[in-house]
This record gives sequence, C-alpha cells and structure tokens, in this order.
Amino acid sequence: MTAKSPLGGRAGEAHAVWPVALALAAGLALRLWLLRSLFEVNGDSLIYGGLAKNLLLHGRFDLTLPSGEVYPTLIRLPGYPIFLAFCFRLFGMENYYSAACVQIALDLLGCLLLAEFARRIAPSSVSRGAALATLWLAALCPFTACYTAEPLTETPTLFVLALAMWAMARFRDEPNWPNTLWFTSAVTCATLLRPDGALAAIAFAPAFVIGLPRGDGPGEIPLRKLVRMTAACVLLALAPFAVWTARNWSVFQVFEPLAPRLATDPGESANPGWERWVKSWCLDFISTYEIYWNVPGDRLDVSELPDRAFDSPAQFAETAALAADYNNHGMDLTPEIDARFGRLAEERIAAHPARSYMWLPLGRVADMWLRPRVENLPVDLDWWVYAHHHAETEFSWGYAGLNALYLLVGIAGLCMRPRFWVALLAYILLRSVLLLTVEAPETRYTLECFPMLFAGGGIAFSLLARRFHRAASKLKAPLGNG
Repeated sequence: MTAKSPLGGRAGEAHAVWPVALALAAGLALRLWLLRSLFEVNGDSLIYGGLAKNLLLHGRFDLTLPSGEVYPTLIRLPGYPIFLAFCFRLFGMENYYSAACVQIALDLLGCLLLAEFARRIAPSSVSRGAALATLWLAALCPFTACYTAEPLTETPTLFVLALAMWAMARFRDEPNWPNTLWFTSAVTCATLLRPDGALAAIAFAPAFVIGLPRGDGPGEIPLRKLVRMTAACVLLALAPFAVWTARNWSVFQVFEPLAPRLATDPGESANPGWERWVKSWCLDFISTYEIYWNVPGDRLDVSELPDRAFDSPAQFAETAALAADYNNHGMDLTPEIDARFGRLAEERIAAHPARSYMWLPLGRVADMWLRPRVENLPVDLDWWVYAHHHAETEFSWGYAGLNALYLLVGIAGLCMRPRFWVALLAYILLRSVLLLTVEAPETRYTLECFPMLFAGGGIAFSLLARRFHRAASKLKAPLGNG
C-alpha cells in the first residue's frame, strides 16, 4: 500500500491531509463510543472464541463442552478463529475487547481503501471529491461501525472486501504482482471468514482481467504474464481450502471445502422439516429472533407465531398440537416431530407455491435491505408499535430513512457508470439472489454490500455537487454581467 492520500495529493500536503484526518477522527470517535456502549460477548462470539482458544492451547480446531471435553467441529470456517487467536496471543487469552479494538483499526483502514478506490474509478473531474465523500460515508456509517464492537466476522469481512476493491482498481492501472497478490489475499480471506465471501471472487475476478490492455507498453501486460499471474493466484487462493478440506476428510470422512449451510457437524441433525416449515412463513427478523433461534432448546409458543403461519383453523390446531408435543418432549426436535413439521410445510407449500417460492423469499430480502438496522441497539424488536415506545419508534424510522439514503445514493452512483460499476452491481445482485434461499432473515446479511454503496454514494455526491456548482455559476454569470 502506498502513502498517497486518497484525495490524490502528496501525503504531506495539508489540503489533502486535514480533510482525511478529520473524517478518520470522526469515525474513530463514533466507533469508540459504540465500543463503550455496545460491546458484549455472547452467541457466535463465544463459538469463535472457543475455537480460537483451542487452536492456541491444543493446536486443534475444536469446541469445548461444559464438562471440559473438547471435540472437533467444522461448523465454522477457520478465518475468524485464527484472527481471534492472533489477538488472544498478543493481548491475553479471551481478551475479546482487544479484538474489537483491532477491528476498529481495520474498519478505519478499510474506509481509506474505499476512498482511494472511489478516487480511481470516479471521473477525473470529481475524483478528489468522490474520495472524500466516500471516506465520510464509510467513516460515519453507524450500521457498519456498530459491528466493530462485536467479536464477529462482519468487520474483517468488510475490510477484506474494501481491500479487494482497492487492489482491483490498482491492478487495472498498474498490472503487477503486488496488486495481484493483494487481490488474491483479499478474496481468499473473505472466503475463509464466511462461505459467501466467495462472491467477491465471482463478481470481481472477471472485471480484474476483462478489457485489460495486453502488450508490452505502459499499462499493458503480456498475455503470457497474465496467464502466469492467473494460475499462481488460483493456486494460492485454493491452497487454504485444500488444507481445510483434507482436515475435514481426515477427521469426519466428509467432503466439505467450506462450512455446512446450516452449521451442523456430520451426524448432527439439520432438522430439515423444521427448517422447511419455518421457511413457509418466516418473513422478518422478529420471527428469526423470537422463534427460529430458540428452537430447539426453548418453548415454542403458538401465540407468538404470526397469522401467516396458519392457512386455516384446522392448520392452526395441527400446529398447536405439534408445538405441544415438542414442548412435552423436552423441547427437542425428535426425528418424528421434525418429520411432522416437514409434512405441515409440504401442505402449506403445495397450497400456495407462489407465496413459498416467490413472495416470501422476496419479502425476506426486502426485510434484510430495508429494515431499520437496530439489531445491536437497545431497541425493542416491535419498534413499529408507536404506542409502546414513542422515542424508539421515531429513532427506528430515522434509522430506516438513513439506511434508505445510503441505499439510494449508492445505487445512484453505480447507475452513473463509473469504472467497475458492473462488478460492484454484480456483487450486490449475487448476494441478494443468494439471500433468497435464507430461511430466517437478518439485516446483517446485506451489510457486506455497503462498501459498494459507499463508493457509489461518494461518486453520486461528488457529481451532484459539481452539477450544482455549475448551475450556480451560470446563475451568477448574468448578474455579474449586469
């Protein structure tokens, strides 16, 4: 990485440094405040931390039972446990706070990379303005910033996506080995953090080489060298997954190059009937939080299910009886109970195929894109019930408006067709299509698209500002002549 300012000037020029420093200071202040307010360790964070701890103590990718016994697992990819293990080694075992601090640094560095990316892809007349606008949009976005306080994969994933975008733009301007290796490292790390990280390679790799000038002149690359680079990058990218796949085969005798979709170990029931039944009615995050995450292991209260979970009084009675049997069997999804959920799901799907295969998936994706991103905040899940909490409802609608603003300006900027706009839009579309398959929506699943929205939004703001300046100048000209 170079010392060049994302505004395009030398690093020592005050006019380039101070706007950047101010944006970073504001971003740091926001993240430190969120760290103080929101930091907690539970759920998935403890799973990742347990894997990291056993990597350090035993050199094995294992989880620990309450009894202290350890057992091998493949329900998570090794990327984030390795990151936590690195933090634990440097700052102390189970020091999750240090990991959050490292994530803050990574996130701010990612903001700089996105600003430099926007500078490179925007029209030259607005490149500096696009870089600064992108930096402010990224640094002050509360939706991404709040995850720096959570020991989860989101922040490192956003960082490596920014790194991949930065390297992609640099390679097209300077097709050399360092930029190639930066890109390869970024998309590999994205996939090691989350299985869906592979979408970055699918969306960005074609733009990495298609249209690249080939030859021996400046900015060109010989075809033979491009082939060597491609082959080396593919081998480097696949190497970690070859090791991971070999480990999973050796330990479990299964072919698993990534991680199971439903995060289950071999031999562990994935509860397909329950999953299919939930998918036949689940539409928003409140159902994910109150129902999906709590079963098995907690009571299933039919009164908490939405009306769309029943198509008739008879189906309500059948569901209530099934829930009672589940509750009376120790809140365990036995094979027989799971099969009954599956038969109920098939009945609902057969009666309303369009709802099951079109409207509900589209509704879940819309919920993940448009819902107020308050899942990490002390805001009730029924935020829309104004009578229960006026302030929380008003805040949530404001958050929804801010989310819509980021979405609108980001897409508007991409529609202005800067360089790589097809690759950025392809990533957003591919991720949205993938999310059509999700049973239970969470807004954080669309968070990985925000680096593209930041860059697009920065370009949109800079172009609009330039047009406004031109219009203002034309209005002033007649006055000056008079």
